[in-house]
Amino acid sequence: MIWSKNIVESEVNYRTTRSSGPGGQNVNKTETKVDVLRRLEDSKAFGDKQLEQLKLNLSNRINSSNELTVSSSEARSQLRNKQIALKKLLDLIEKALAVSKPRKKYKPSRASIRRRLEGKTKRSETKTQRRWNLGRD
Repeated sequence: MIWSKNIVESEVNYRTTRSSGPGGQNVNKTETKVDVLRRLEDSKAFGDKQLEQLKLNLSNRINSSNELTVSSSEARSQLRNKQIALKKLLDLIEKALAVSKPRKKYKPSRASIRRRLEGKTKRSETKTQRRWNLGRD
């Protein structure tokens, strides 16, 4: 099943707290920091395979009650922080579900092996010369 951004937005809960970010004295009296919480098990947007991939890739962001948590306190307004946190959540999910291409093994070319060995030989000779020069002084 392919996940949709609309379904994700309808399945999130918001929690607001006092922010330590910008805002001067306003910070002390308004709750502008926003935490976006999303229960992964209750979601209808992801298949079983996608849920496992999310749990594996985002294990450090999932709390003890199996909620994916993202917070924002960058802006001075609660509404803007909600938008930022939701965008962070969507980007995080998208990145976690992306399938990386497998690494292809390759054999170094003869020329690259030769260049590497020549560099090592030259470096060795330089160090040998330094040793000789130290003994002569």
